[in-house]
Amino acid sequence: MQVSPGQDAEHEAPGELLSLLLLWLPCARCDLEIVQSPSSLSASLGDRVSITCQASQSVSNYLTWYQQKPGKAPKLLIYYASRLHTGVPSWFSGSGSGTDYTLTISRLEADDVATYYCQQYNIYSN
Repeated sequence: MQVSPGQDAEHEAPGELLSLLLLWLPCARCDLEIVQSPSSLSASLGDRVSITCQASQSVSNYLTWYQQKPGKAPKLLIYYASRLHTGVPSWFSGSGSGTDYTLTISRLEADDVATYYCQQYNIYSN
């Protein structure tokens, strides 16, 4: 989901390379679908912005949110549905459970203009 400016212009965090590493893992949740909405939005600086992800089945809070800017790698914002990653500004928050999750930016700043992604993940242990 891309956010563009309006006219006013007990759980560990998954690794930063998780989305790339998943390409090499066996498909554990091939039946899972996640729909993110809206696909794009226009907002003014200072606005409250919410982005939602709905999964076809429960992901048990194993949901991350990433921010990506053009030409840059995705940056982890939120893990385990609501836990703020180190260094992420406090105006970002995550909420939800089961199948429905929301990323909220409480007051949009110029530096927040970016594309945002949600991703389901699993923690595997031997």
